[in-house]
Amino acid sequence: MSSYGPEQRTLLESQAAPLYEAAVTEGGLRVDDPRVADGAETRPAFDLLLELGLLHLDPEGASYLPEDPASVQSRVVSPLSQDGSRLLEESSQWARAFGGLAQTWRRAPQGERGGPFTYLRDHAISTYLEGLVAEVEEEMLTAQPQAGRDAATLEAAARRDIAALDRGVRIRTLYQHSARRSTVTHRYVASVTERGAEVRTLDEFFNRMIVVDRRVAVIPGGDDLRVAIAVREPSVVAYLVDVFERAWERGRAFTNKESSLLKDIAVEQRQMTIRMLIEGHADPVSAKRLGVSPRTYAGYVADLKDEYEAETRFQLGYTMGRLGLSGTDADAESAQGDDAADRER
Repeated sequence: MSSYGPEQRTLLESQAAPLYEAAVTEGGLRVDDPRVADGAETRPAFDLLLELGLLHLDPEGASYLPEDPASVQSRVVSPLSQDGSRLLEESSQWARAFGGLAQTWRRAPQGERGGPFTYLRDHAISTYLEGLVAEVEEEMLTAQPQAGRDAATLEAAARRDIAALDRGVRIRTLYQHSARRSTVTHRYVASVTERGAEVRTLDEFFNRMIVVDRRVAVIPGGDDLRVAIAVREPSVVAYLVDVFERAWERGRAFTNKESSLLKDIAVEQRQMTIRMLIEGHADPVSAKRLGVSPRTYAGYVADLKDEYEAETRFQLGYTMGRLGLSGTDADAESAQGDDAADRER
């Protein structure tokens, strides 16, 4: 039996099925029935029913009788399933073949016309990253500023990263402290840390980055996230890895929920807000640096106004300047000392 495609299925669903139902209801279709006559509108549907074996001519040659669909289905569906399995296997073989070529292409020091730097735009970025992560053998370092990735994106990232972890790949990820307030990020972190990934958070702003096996790094191509740069120059990749490692040492474990740690994180975010105010950054810029929404950042500023009894930002800046605040660790130690003094009183 020949293989059937979407055109025949559409004809079966739209015209042949009602004609088959009529044959079942009426106990068959007579050979002189106008619905099966040559040139009839339903003739193509009738021919399909005959070809599929859903109608057959009775021994006396007077009527076309319906056949049980269950006895016909396997003759039609099984070949399609076999074709599907064959196509899936063939597509898998092709993917492996291209995967080998891609490894050769990416591992060559000057493997691409752009030399050690390749500019990627729009959808080419995700396509390149998927191939790159699929090839990771030992280690993947990622920095993800802000927690604004949607649930679908993080679910896809979780599946991709879990597959790498199951291959024995070590994954370390840096977020900003603000990611701790994201429910979908918590789900992602729980799923990957369960399999051995490590995730930490920082207060400071850092740019998005992915480094695979310390041989290829992908970084933004400026402020426009529609452009990325794949870097294969060993000295530049080593520099980026060093930047990551220094930030990693200062990070705090995402899975650590001790009250003392959460208090320290709140202090760090407060210090960062003070630095943004002192440096005179606009709210959108400051919010981006902290990895929060402008509304959340405005809430931080309002808290500082209440704390220092200031009605305006100018008064707040003046008061912090008079007190010598700079948003540094020294300020935090001084504040802790003041807290201790208050408790002693």
